[in-house]
Amino acid sequence: MTARRRFYKDVTVTDDLGIALDGRPVKTPMKAPLRLPTRALADAVAVEWEEQGEEIKPATMTLTKLANTAIDRVAVQHEAIVQEVLEYANSDLVCYRTDRPPDLVALQVKDWDPIVDWARTALDAPFEVTDGIIHRPQPEAAISAFAPVVQGLTDFELAAFYSIMTLTGSAILAMMLTRKAIAPEAGWTAAHVDEDYQIEHWGQDDEARDRRAGRHAEFMTCCRFMELARV
Repeated sequence: MTARRRFYKDVTVTDDLGIALDGRPVKTPMKAPLRLPTRALADAVAVEWEEQGEEIKPATMTLTKLANTAIDRVAVQHEAIVQEVLEYANSDLVCYRTDRPPDLVALQVKDWDPIVDWARTALDAPFEVTDGIIHRPQPEAAISAFAPVVQGLTDFELAAFYSIMTLTGSAILAMMLTRKAIAPEAGWTAAHVDEDYQIEHWGQDDEARDRRAGRHAEFMTCCRFMELARV
């Protein structure tokens, strides 16, 4: 989306936790009222509008974009998105391990076993680990235990959760972050065990480094959004 000239002076948070520009309520791209679930998130979204200069640059308004997604997409397709998450969990990154080289095997065990163990203990979801890349469905008991936890997320939480899941490759890790059972930076590191191993041994070009920096910034925004959206 291209930038457009700023057309307002004042940004306020309304009593119903909407955003108003010169007293006029902001709407989502689908023309729904942009209302936030918490004052903390409403204030943060308002800051994004306040910080725009002479031009409005949507790419800099990452919290606003997630809020729009929660209202326009997730609220309308909540159950379908839950099913997408469960399909993702059925082939979760942290459950697929290499059998060589030994030092990468050890890294995956160190960083990924605690994630799987957490799901087994905290969610009573018995996810299983397998070697290789051939898909092996998870036990029905694991997905059945995971499902109600995902279904219990609000539209705003699920919007952030979905993005975290796709950025990390792991629905289980995304849930661990949602439950604040792991710090964001530790979660990011765990999600990139394989990539970091390859970088350590083969290096990384500037383009790949820039892509990763962009993904990391998006990931941290999603974690912040999740925290601010909690009622």
